[in-house]
Amino acid sequence: MKLVLAEPKYFKDSISIISELVTEAKFKATSIGLEMVAMDPANVAMVVFKLLSSSFTEYQVEGSEEISINLNNLKQILRRIKGDDILTLETTEDNKLKIVMKSNTTRSFSIPTLEIEDKEQKVPELTFPIMIETYSEVLSEAIEDVSVVAESVTFLGEKNQLSVKAEGDLSKAFIEIKPNEGTSIKAETDDKFKAKYSLEYLKKMIAGGKLSEKGSLYFNTDYPMKLEYKVKDKLLLSFILAPRVDND
Repeated sequence: MKLVLAEPKYFKDSISIISELVTEAKFKATSIGLEMVAMDPANVAMVVFKLLSSSFTEYQVEGSEEISINLNNLKQILRRIKGDDILTLETTEDNKLKIVMKSNTTRSFSIPTLEIEDKEQKVPELTFPIMIETYSEVLSEAIEDVSVVAESVTFLGEKNQLSVKAEGDLSKAFIEIKPNEGTSIKAETDDKFKAKYSLEYLKKMIAGGKLSEKGSLYFNTDYPMKLEYKVKDKLLLSFILAPRVDND
């Protein structure tokens, strides 16, 4: 396997974001691109990552190949990328991943691949009655706002508004997001949808806004949510987060 990226930013930033949720991951290289599906250790969140073959300047894979990597090790090396570097990822015969950064100098690193004995992660088939697409910054600001007062957030969705609210012991936060030039809300029914999620996880996920100007949020009442960032013909970074169910 030999993969060459002239724009390593998407790969570097994606690994940085994913590594906050997942420590080890299995990458699969196919004719379509490089992809990864992983759960966080607590089985609360799933990450789906796809870097399409069209985003590579060279893409050599025989059939399909899988490699498992410690993401923290990979992240530390990718931090050394400079703006004009061309990044090459190559598997070696001694079960290592060779990482080469080339500009006016050539720097090579290698990290061991891992034996991860895990069953293949399947992305669950979820159906969502409401989808909100808006600027990544709008989602990020809303999550950062409510995290000032609480550890969980409630999304309330209906045809003409997404409400984001949180309540702490004494403080409350409430944000209204309405459809406008930059925000669209698509709801299949006139129902109202309500679900609560962990802010600890969401704060890590909204970092995906670094990759794409817009993000899409999907949810349903007391049901997992999906947060998705896309770059056309290049990248998909998607998160699925289990709801928090209160006992009261």
